[in-house]
Amino acid sequence: MTFSTSVELLKFHSVAYTIYAMLIISVIAWFAYNLTRKEKAKAIVRIPFYLYIGFLVFMGVMHHIFTYNTIPWVAEDIMRHDIKPDKTFEIKIAHHKFDLPGKMEIKKGEKVLFDAKSADLVYGFGLFRQDGSMVSQMQVNPGSRNDLLWTFNECGEFDVRSTEYAGPAGNDMLVKKAVVVTGCNEGGKV
Repeated sequence: MTFSTSVELLKFHSVAYTIYAMLIISVIAWFAYNLTRKEKAKAIVRIPFYLYIGFLVFMGVMHHIFTYNTIPWVAEDIMRHDIKPDKTFEIKIAHHKFDLPGKMEIKKGEKVLFDAKSADLVYGFGLFRQDGSMVSQMQVNPGSRNDLLWTFNECGEFDVRSTEYAGPAGNDMLVKKAVVVTGCNEGGKV
């Protein structure tokens, strides 16, 4: 099981976590029911309760162990020092304005390094789909290394927006359709 976009990953995890939350709520209901009973729970009844708690902990840990490799950007982050990007874009940010290297054109599947530098404040560098959902983002601190390595697995046009509060003027930090990813058939997939 591998997800190519954060939207697919979110759909899967919303179902998995909803089921898990319902199981945890059942524990609370079980506990509340036993509190309202007049007779004390016998020791033999407590054993299934603790087994159920152990089962929930086990399932939660196993879910994360088995799905951590399905998240598209985890392997890239872990092996980052061995990855040479196909393209690098230098982004300068100062006085609540992005200084981008023109329209950033990328082919689907290329590894891209966004190297952002802030001259004055803490800003954010976020990539957003046209429907407003976020693809990825990073914080950009002045005087530090701020870069984002990303592989685009979907085609389209993406906006760049600041994702950090940098005063009221930061609300206008948006560049529409700054990134264009090509190389897909109809519908944005290969």
